Amino acid sequence: MPEEPKSGPGPGCAGPLVPCAMTGAAACLCGFSGIGVIVHGASGCFYHPASLLHSKDLFCTYLTEEEVVFGAEERLLSLVQELAPRYPRLAVMNTCVPAIMGEDLSSLFGDLPVMVIDCPGFTGGADAGYLTALAALAPQVDPEADGIGIDGISRIDPFWRGNRDEAIRLLRLAGVGPGTIFAADTISAVDQASRYSVSTNPDLAAPAGDSCGSLLGLNQVRTTFARLADRDPGVDCEAIVNEITDAEERIVRACDKYLVRFDPPTVAVFGGYAYAMAATDLLKQYLGAEVVAIGVRGTPPPEAGPGVSEATGLDQVARLLERAGPDLVLGSSFEERLCPGAAFVGYAPPIRGQVRLSARPSAGVEGALALIEAVLNASIDHARAHR
Repeated sequence: MPEEPKSGPGPGCAGPLVPCAMTGAAACLCGFSGIGVIVHGASGCFYHPASLLHSKDLFCTYLTEEEVVFGAEERLLSLVQELAPRYPRLAVMNTCVPAIMGEDLSSLFGDLPVMVIDCPGFTGGADAGYLTALAALAPQVDPEADGIGIDGISRIDPFWRGNRDEAIRLLRLAGVGPGTIFAADTISAVDQASRYSVSTNPDLAAPAGDSCGSLLGLNQVRTTFARLADRDPGVDCEAIVNEITDAEERIVRACDKYLVRFDPPTVAVFGGYAYAMAATDLLKQYLGAEVVAIGVRGTPPPEAGPGVSEATGLDQVARLLERAGPDLVLGSSFEERLCPGAAFVGYAPPIRGQVRLSARPSAGVEGALALIEAVLNASIDHARAHR
C-alpha cells in the first residue's frame, strides 16, 4: 500500500484524500477579491491551502509553541490591525489548535470589519468548510440585480476556471449575462446576488436566490435552461438547445466509432458526489459503459444508490478498485497510482504529473464534450499500449 500523502490534511481531518474544512473555507473566501483571509494557526495549517490556492490575499498568524500555551490573541490582533487598511473586509479562520484551546475571538476586534469562521480541520472535509464560509458571508439577494447567478466555483477544483467561463458563455448564448459568481467575484457582489442561479457543482450551491439547476451534463443543461426560461422572460433557450443537439450528435458519432473497434469499458469513477454522478450518467448514456464503482469524497447523500461508496482514504479506494477491476478510472492521481493497469482520466484533485494551462471545464456543453473526448482518447491509447 502506498504511503499517505504528506501534504494533505493531518490526523483527525476528513481523510488523507480530502482537503480539510479549513482549506475548503479558504478556497471559498479567496475566490472573492476585496477580502483578506487569515489562517489563525501554525505554519503547517497555512501550507496546504497556500500551496493549492496561490492567493496573495491569504495570510497566517504562524503560531509558536509558546503562543499555543499562553494564548495567541495578541499576535492575531496585530495582524488584523496591519491588514485592515488594505481590505474592506477581513476573515479569520480558526484552525484546530485555537479551537481546542477555546479562544474566544468574538470580542477581540472591536469595530474592525472582521468575520470569524470556525473551520478547524476536524470538523469535516473541504466541501463542509466551503459551505461554512459561504454561510458566514451571508449572501443577500438584490431584486434589482441583473443577470443570472453562478455558484459551485471552488479554486481547489482543477476545472474551476473552465466552469466559470463555460457558465458565462452559456448564459450569454441564452441572451443574459452573469450575476454574482460564488466564489469568483468581488466581495461586494455577495450582497447583490441574483434572484435566479445555475450551479457548476451542486455540492457547493450558494444559499442565495432560486436555483434553477445544475450545468453538469447535457441533460442537466437542457433542463436547467428550460427552468430559467420559465422564470425569466429574458432567457432564450433556442441557441442552447441547438448547441446541445449538435454536441450530442458529435458525441454519438465518436462513441459509435469507438464501439466498432472496442467493447464498452468498465469504469470506476471517483470525486465529489455531483461530479461522479454526472460522469456516470454521461458514460452510461453515450458509451454504454458499465460503471462498476462510484467512490465519493465524503459521506454519500441519502439519495445515493447502493453502488455509491465513501472514498476518503487510500484503503477505501484500494478496496473499491480491487473489487471492481475496471478498464478505465476517472479520479485523482491517487486512483491512478493505485490502479496502474487501467486507462486513466484526471477528474478529481489532485491531478499530478500533467501540465494544465488551459481553462478546461467539467460543466456545461464544453465540459461534456471534454470529458467524452478525454475518456475516448485515454481508452484508445490504453488499448494500443496493451496489444
